Amino acid sequence: MQLSMSLPTPPPETVFYDGLPFGAIEAIKATYGLIAQILDPPKDGYNLTMKLNLAKLPEDEEEEHALLVKVASLREVVLGAPLRVVLKHLASKTVAPGIDELVALVHRPKESFFLLPEADKVTIVFPMRFSDSTDTVLATSFLQEFVEARRTAGLNNAPPCFWSPSPPPELEGVPTQALSANAGFVTFVIFPRHVEGRKLDRTVWSLSTFHAYVSYHVKVKYVFFRFI
Repeated sequence: MQLSMSLPTPPPETVFYDGLPFGAIEAIKATYGLIAQILDPPKDGYNLTMKLNLAKLPEDEEEEHALLVKVASLREVVLGAPLRVVLKHLASKTVAPGIDELVALVHRPKESFFLLPEADKVTIVFPMRFSDSTDTVLATSFLQEFVEARRTAGLNNAPPCFWSPSPPPELEGVPTQALSANAGFVTFVIFPRHVEGRKLDRTVWSLSTFHAYVSYHVKVKYVFFRFI
């Protein structure tokens, strides 16, 4: 069985290697092990093609299901690979070698979010963009409520989170076109305690899918307001 995947068009500020984000090959090998073989070159029109050997799936039903879920999440595994590299080093209080002071990662077509890696913390900034004017209003409201709720709920162990209508200081020097955010900017500060052991996978997943998480809640709010 072959599985091919195309990725969002990367904006100019991001860096791909042979059509993939840095760390992607290592992430694929670590995630899928013996069941996946990366084919080079990939199928025309795709960034990645893998050959899956389903005969090598685990015999245990729960392990098999978990691995198949990871196969279905291939896009998140690949796009989240650079984030995993950075946060894995944070767990040991180091900065990954060869990493720039500010790293841009693609997560939507021609859109990126930003990492500022340091040995004791990683600052992550999401410029929040929405094409629909109603979605923009709802998203702005939701994000402010989201940040305030985290602040007042006593979530002492959760990563600090901030919202601002304009680019935070960490994005100084970033090209203007990369900062066109009509719903503001959300900043998370990740410390080593947030990526210890099994927390790493959960943190990478939550951050990699943050925009989708917000979009889902925006749509829920939209439906709610339509029927009240």
